[in-house]
Amino acid sequence: MENKTEQIGLKGKRALVTGGTKGIGRAIADKLASEGAEVIVSARNNPNDPELRHHFIAADLTDATQAAKLVEEVNEKFGVIDILINNVGGLTTPPGGHSTLTDEHWESELQLNLISGIRLDRLFLPGMLAQQSGVIIHISSVAGKQALWNLNMAYAVSKAALNSYSKALATELAPKGVRVLTVAPGATKTPPMEKFITDYASSVNISVEEAFGQLMAQVGGIPMGRMAEPEEVASLVHFLVSPAAAYLTGSIYAIDGGSLPVV
Repeated sequence: MENKTEQIGLKGKRALVTGGTKGIGRAIADKLASEGAEVIVSARNNPNDPELRHHFIAADLTDATQAAKLVEEVNEKFGVIDILINNVGGLTTPPGGHSTLTDEHWESELQLNLISGIRLDRLFLPGMLAQQSGVIIHISSVAGKQALWNLNMAYAVSKAALNSYSKALATELAPKGVRVLTVAPGATKTPPMEKFITDYASSVNISVEEAFGQLMAQVGGIPMGRMAEPEEVASLVHFLVSPAAAYLTGSIYAIDGGSLPVV
């Protein structure tokens, strides 16, 4: 019988984490590396961070040409990857509901949060299918199940579409040895989240503490009373890509401190 280390260890595995230089992506990259994986990270810009120990490739994944170059470089330098973490994404549109959102807002949000992941999956899947193994994780959001019309409408729609796509892809690939899973964080203590709260506080002329309270009240509060740490999300991702989760595919895993008010 395998011991615990063998069940969750990633020695010999190659992983790519997009958006892997900060926040949740950085925590995932560090966690996978600590468990033995060889980790490549990508982001639009080189962070010039001496603490970053992973191989870095610059790429704007909303650009098809740059995405193709990223895949070409990964394949040439590392061979077929075993783990793909589609973490690139973010809330980039203004608050205020439907009347504030232009065609360009909708298109950019869909490109960033949905199409970029679809594009990378399509480019990396031939290698995974050839070896009949691999794991793809899409980092979504609880917003995909609970949209806030006045704050994140386009973002929430893009994440809901990602959830649906991820499920469909998992069903297609399950008989072929490739697992596809979705992780949906709630409020997580990252620089973008802290900036979002600060910007919201400024826009309505209240304190950051009041802004956080108002935002959490809109989603029904967080029963655990705090935001998640990026490392907690990374621990869930690590389990899902490990051999211990070999029978899991097609599911969405919310990690939100109990805030999502649905079963």
